[in-house]
Amino acid sequence: MAVKKYKPVTPGQRNKVISAFAEITAKKPQKSLLEPLKRTGGRNNTGQMTMRYIGGGHKKMYRVIDFLRTKDECTAKVLTIEYDPNRSARIALVQYEDGEKRYIIAPAGLEVGQTVASGPGVAPEVGNALPLGEIPVGTNVHNIELRPGQGAAMARSAGAFAQLAAREGNHAILRLPSGETRMVLVSCRATVGVVSNGDHNLESYGKAGRSRWLGRRPHNRGVVMNPVDHPMGGGEGRASGGHPRSRKGMPAKGYKTRNPKASSNKFIIERRKK
Repeated sequence: MAVKKYKPVTPGQRNKVISAFAEITAKKPQKSLLEPLKRTGGRNNTGQMTMRYIGGGHKKMYRVIDFLRTKDECTAKVLTIEYDPNRSARIALVQYEDGEKRYIIAPAGLEVGQTVASGPGVAPEVGNALPLGEIPVGTNVHNIELRPGQGAAMARSAGAFAQLAAREGNHAILRLPSGETRMVLVSCRATVGVVSNGDHNLESYGKAGRSRWLGRRPHNRGVVMNPVDHPMGGGEGRASGGHPRSRKGMPAKGYKTRNPKASSNKFIIERRKK
């Protein structure tokens, strides 16, 4: 996973740093695993804008990813490693012994020709999905379920992983990418390894147009607006701002929004670092 820097021959290439795509082995996706992905432009069903700074962008299809990994009866062979425009990680097309093809999130180090498996009793090797109760303590895992059978919910983006720190009774203790330490049932499944494309955080768009390709419109700061438009707007010259808050008045930067009576609090051992 490497990045590619450009010589500054044009203004847009001066600060451009993108992925080298060296690990990609296929140019076209599996047609049977594609679904249409409709763009909203930030509008709801009545045409009212409910989310600002969204619009445009390149047309793309959704790749159906197998986050459940419940096909336990047979192994699967990795056919290709592909680019997915909907996520930062790479995806792998795997084919099971019965001929069925599925997409999975590709972990770092997974190569074409390797075999992956899922279910209780499989070896804790890179790309294999198995219950947390059967994974050795200290192993890095990703695609972690919060509830058995729910499907992967945590550590799914590029370079993400959680460490299996310990096991206590029916729960495994995980150290998450955010720094949070929490308990998850040992019957929940996780995939061994680290998510691919770990250099994603080194990429730099280089020009505003690359953001527009992704469907992101220019974002205005609240302090440059008028008081009628934003609580932080107004003032003579640069004498504006005040307490950081959203357009609706919700305080930011330190204001706790989590419900102190949330039922999942009992599973969190240590909160994430600020």
